[in-house]
Amino acid sequence: MADMPTTAPLPAPFRSAFRGMVRILPGLVLCAAISGLAFALEHLEALATGRAWLEALVLAILIGTAIRTVWTPSDLWRPGIAFSAKMVLEIAIVLLGASLNVAMIVAAGPALLAGIAVVVAMALVISFLLGRALGLPKRMAVLVACGNSICGNSAIAAVAPVIGADGKDVAASIAFTAVLGVLVVLGLPLLVPLLRLSEIQYGVLAGLTVYAVPQVLAATAPVAAASVQIGTLVKLVRVLMLGPVVLALSILGHRLREEQEGGTGGAKPASRRIAVNKLVPWFIIAFLGMAAVRSHGLIPEVALAPIAKTATVLTIISMAALGLGVDVRVVARAGGRVTAAVTLSLIALTAVSLGLIRLLGIA
Repeated sequence: MADMPTTAPLPAPFRSAFRGMVRILPGLVLCAAISGLAFALEHLEALATGRAWLEALVLAILIGTAIRTVWTPSDLWRPGIAFSAKMVLEIAIVLLGASLNVAMIVAAGPALLAGIAVVVAMALVISFLLGRALGLPKRMAVLVACGNSICGNSAIAAVAPVIGADGKDVAASIAFTAVLGVLVVLGLPLLVPLLRLSEIQYGVLAGLTVYAVPQVLAATAPVAAASVQIGTLVKLVRVLMLGPVVLALSILGHRLREEQEGGTGGAKPASRRIAVNKLVPWFIIAFLGMAAVRSHGLIPEVALAPIAKTATVLTIISMAALGLGVDVRVVARAGGRVTAAVTLSLIALTAVSLGLIRLLGIA
């Protein structure tokens, strides 16, 4: 009888990749399930109240944190949770680059563009110094500064892997900026009669201070259509600042990442040369490359919405993973200082933004 043919074993690299996929699958599925629940709750919010007060991104962190308070993930779940918190987030950041259209930003005019850049830079410095003065660790102070100054949750999520921030810092920063973000949406329109702001002035103010694009729409829609249009444009310019800021932090933040790894506690290495991949993480280069591709019209318009949606879903999955790594007791201990830092930073951002409106003579 002829020998039965045998199946050739998989090459070693494929076996290793397969084992890696099997290891991360349980934790990845868990994070995806939490994200699905977060999306469902956001939808129920919108049906019940006409508006999603807590976005799925925030809900994913809260759900993950709630699960973590009653259950500690075992070795079965940890690889997938770690993969979701790091690699999934980095892929989402790359995809976010496709949402930036430089040509549209340049059309807004150089004075306003330069003014927005100055406001973001000043807000970053002021917010960081306030955070440090209130006793926040350096990484937490950077997260709060970037969240307040640029685009809230998205900026925090993008900056976190660059500076080596851990899950509890990210979750605490996002949690407090999320709560304050809702209060800003509700309270900012009150400044229109108090400060006698025009529709355009209020739109610029909203674009400079409100965290997320959907929140800008919610804050400006009750005032006027003109406020919505200018507010959205200014907000998009502000979001564009995320690229240069993250790129700068990837270079200047080497000391923070070194401290995170314990590198400053021992002897310094003999060589002062730093590897390029340590200075500029791969996903930052890819993010800027994606933005350049979009700006040259090389991404079909029909693909932009699916790319943006995919980036959102991946970010929420990573936020669920961060929530699963959070010890609520640690977050609670940092709560008072973080709240004060976020609040004072927002007040400073509002003051600087009003100063820009007056300086540029925006009517």
